[in-house]
Amino acid sequence: MTGLLGHTSALRATFARQVFTGPSPAREMARQAKQIPGQSRIPTRSYASHSSPSSSTTSGSARAPPPESERLKYKNNDLLLYTTSILIATLGLSYAAVPLYRMFCSATGLGGAPMVGETKFAPERLVPRDNHRRIKVKFNADTSTSLQWSFQPQQRQVQVLPGETALAFYTAKNKSPEDVIGIATYNVTPSKVAPYFNKIQCFCFEEQKLLAGEEVDMPIFFFLDPEFATDPNMSDVDTVVLSYTFFKARGMPFEKQPGLSEQVQSS
Repeated sequence: MTGLLGHTSALRATFARQVFTGPSPAREMARQAKQIPGQSRIPTRSYASHSSPSSSTTSGSARAPPPESERLKYKNNDLLLYTTSILIATLGLSYAAVPLYRMFCSATGLGGAPMVGETKFAPERLVPRDNHRRIKVKFNADTSTSLQWSFQPQQRQVQVLPGETALAFYTAKNKSPEDVIGIATYNVTPSKVAPYFNKIQCFCFEEQKLLAGEEVDMPIFFFLDPEFATDPNMSDVDTVVLSYTFFKARGMPFEKQPGLSEQVQSS
């Protein structure tokens, strides 16, 4: 009996050693994985991931486009700003157009406007060309029908040499029972003479206030540039006409006053 029990214990010990020390199925699989390249050492199981539509939308990098009402609002705001800028620029140019045009005409002689500039009044340029023929300068005066003034030159014409200064006068009288402010424009014909016609003193483009019934003399001091004598395009010019037109300065812009086509001319 004792021998049988000892033999049974020996068998149990041998089985335990084989269980704990012998090759197991898991160890055998690991050993085989080491021997086969390109395969994972431990088998893994893949699972399909199921994500909700809301989570995928919020986690994405692209944001949802704004609603149609928001896009229309932004578009209308941009259009309003653009239109306002255009209107402001147009209004500013309309106010600056008249003075800028006058400055341009005075600098270039465009439209028969006499040119002005300090360099043209240098002493060496105010020397008469005695060997040149004299040029007749005639004076003309016009008034707008909305201006109750009498306006006329005191002399019909003067004769000058290129480089020679000349002084002429106009007379203006306010015939209305109230004070009136007038403003005058001028031009030279033929227009190709304008670059050579220089005014030293002039009442043009300046507001002239006349009391009720007041009469004043207005001087114009001018000369023809000496280069007039050397320009072949001036060889056929013997007469130059200087014209002034008076308009009412306040109450209505002189560019929009009625009756400009019915001006009263006096020569």
